[in-house]
Amino acid sequence: MSAKTKSILQRIGVAALALYIVFLLGPIAGFDVPDIWDHIKSNPLQLAQFLIIGISNGAIIAIIALGYTMVYGIIELINFAHGDVYMIGVFTSLTVLSLTGVLDSRDPIKIFFGVILALVIAIIFCAGLNATIERLAYRRLRNAPRLAPLISAIGMSFIIENLGLMWAGQSWLVPSFGTTGGASPKAFPDLLGRIFEINSWKLNLFEYFGVTSLRFTIKDLLVIILASGLMVGLRLFVQRTRLGKAMRATAQNRDAAKMLGIDIDWVITATFLIGGGLAGAAGLMAGLYNNTAFWFMGFRAGLNAFTAAVLGGIGNITGAMLGGFLIGLLAAFSDGYLSTRWTNAWVFATLVLILLFRPTGLLGEQVGQKA
Repeated sequence: MSAKTKSILQRIGVAALALYIVFLLGPIAGFDVPDIWDHIKSNPLQLAQFLIIGISNGAIIAIIALGYTMVYGIIELINFAHGDVYMIGVFTSLTVLSLTGVLDSRDPIKIFFGVILALVIAIIFCAGLNATIERLAYRRLRNAPRLAPLISAIGMSFIIENLGLMWAGQSWLVPSFGTTGGASPKAFPDLLGRIFEINSWKLNLFEYFGVTSLRFTIKDLLVIILASGLMVGLRLFVQRTRLGKAMRATAQNRDAAKMLGIDIDWVITATFLIGGGLAGAAGLMAGLYNNTAFWFMGFRAGLNAFTAAVLGGIGNITGAMLGGFLIGLLAAFSDGYLSTRWTNAWVFATLVLILLFRPTGLLGEQVGQKA
């Protein structure tokens, strides 16, 4: 028996054992297949509703995951502070909307331009923050043992989380944050819903077809369109622009790219700028969609986005997109049919099962050790 065949059989055995444990202990965690099937048969539209929720949240996760996978593809570093940059994007958006008076406005034109302004400022601010993190915490550690930049990334995550906690507590700066303290969740008003209600447009797009029990709002549509546009735009940018080609060359072989005249420092900085900008855009989208802001929200979002990047194939842009949508769907179905308390467990159990057969992720490729 060849070593490859033996390895495959071992993986099948481990997967079979894992599935046995899942079906043995599953009912405790809400994984009761007959009960789930009965729910689906009795209310099939609910399945479609969870699908919509999963795709919408998955689009936001995918945007955050792109930042993880781009940085890892260039310098093989897991930027654990990336999720917290996304959290800063949420608070930046809420701050801009509050200071411009949009939060209390009923004027759809003012709300529209306020949201656009918040999006631009959140992208610029988070891009600059991410590039600053790279300059201060990572650049001097590029040639250090891998444990050093990893610890530095975790430290930056804690620093940014506490900055977010301080920011959320500044009621004198942002009236919308209230006076309940920085640790309390802050309401992010449903501005998109307000625009369409003012214009008497139906929020539930399926109402046009007489389906009132299935809710697919313009808010869902805009989040999916914006996220998809950003993902496709990034893909085209990396494939067709000069800087994108420099990024791919740097990811392939940093030393060879440097000998060919590519400014490695600028390429890496640009990667962090783009990743931070995407996190800022995701922050505004998440605020408008989920209508909440919390100083610790970056940890959960970062964990999901990192999982999505690994699931799709770390370093692969298309894989990060696919992983984000899969995580969103898994979480939505788990929350709906299983148990919210066990959602993270089911997501990571699925990740483990997939990595047993695809150690490099769904779209990842096995590559040799870089020089």
